[in-house]
Amino acid sequence: MRSLAVDGTSASLLLADGQGQALGPALMYNDSRARTEAERITALAPARSGAHGPSSSLAKLLYLLGQEPAGQPRHALHQADWISGCLGGRWGVSDENNALKLGYDVEQRRWPDWLDALDLPPGLLPEVVPPGTSIGTLRADLAHRWGFPEDTRIVAGTTDSTAGFLATGAHAPGTAVTSLGSTLVLKVLSPRPVFAPEYGVYSHRLGDLWLAGGASNSGGAVLLQYFSRAQLVELTPRLRPEVPTGLDYYPLCAPGERFPIQDPRLAARIEPVPEDPVQLLQGLLEGMAGIEAQGYRLLAELGAPYPTEVRSVGGGAMNAAWTCIRADRLGVPVVRAEHQEAAYGAALLARGM
Repeated sequence: MRSLAVDGTSASLLLADGQGQALGPALMYNDSRARTEAERITALAPARSGAHGPSSSLAKLLYLLGQEPAGQPRHALHQADWISGCLGGRWGVSDENNALKLGYDVEQRRWPDWLDALDLPPGLLPEVVPPGTSIGTLRADLAHRWGFPEDTRIVAGTTDSTAGFLATGAHAPGTAVTSLGSTLVLKVLSPRPVFAPEYGVYSHRLGDLWLAGGASNSGGAVLLQYFSRAQLVELTPRLRPEVPTGLDYYPLCAPGERFPIQDPRLAARIEPVPEDPVQLLQGLLEGMAGIEAQGYRLLAELGAPYPTEVRSVGGGAMNAAWTCIRADRLGVPVVRAEHQEAAYGAALLARGM
């Protein structure tokens, strides 16, 4: 039997009526206007909840309800929930990974009692199932249009970052994945959940395991403040990872860090600046490798296993010199993941892994 799954950005949310018709624009994952609503949540939610912060799904839901929707809200739907509903015609279903930031208790697998104090409309919160759970079949008209079998199943999806992790093939506790994009995102498979909201650390449930991680504000975006892409291509082959620069950098684009240091006023540390651009580039890469190692040490201190292997995804994964620097700082093998696209991870989820 053919199956499909949808991944989408975590905490992108919209309100819909009983037929799945959107009642207004969606609020995207990085929208943080719901500050007042976040304060209401802070007063009620336990520290371990994923619903904290103005960009959480729950804060967005409260904000949208206060904007007088153009109709009667019947469903609060994440991006993946709404697309899956459009494909199968079943509304009001979400997965455990997307529902985390809506306040769902992934450890107890239920909506917690503290949500009652928010007086949400009855039935607005979705039914929550594990990712990969069958939730319906593809609409007949869509199956005919695309040439799919009429019995094509739709299974509950996941968040884009979790799908990206699944794409790497990581499945054993201690296997970690670092995303080397504009920011640094660290995730490690753990036999137990790890929650530390003060560091932005949460855990997504993956069967009997947990995907614990955090995200630093450091990353590739810092490099583009100092070098053009053409310069990075030209300078990278001249790096000498076997000869450390001795520079002690903490690269940030602007003041403020969330993980592994939680300090909204933390200043970047990029001094002294050497005249040699190769030295500067290597110093920045060494600084980011240090942040990555500090992040995995923090996750281990919080209860996750220290990585036995780190798989790299994102543009930085192709930088062989940086890989050597990171392996030295981490003390474990660092390899480039063969597959890293979230769509590939969603396909594996649909297949049943």
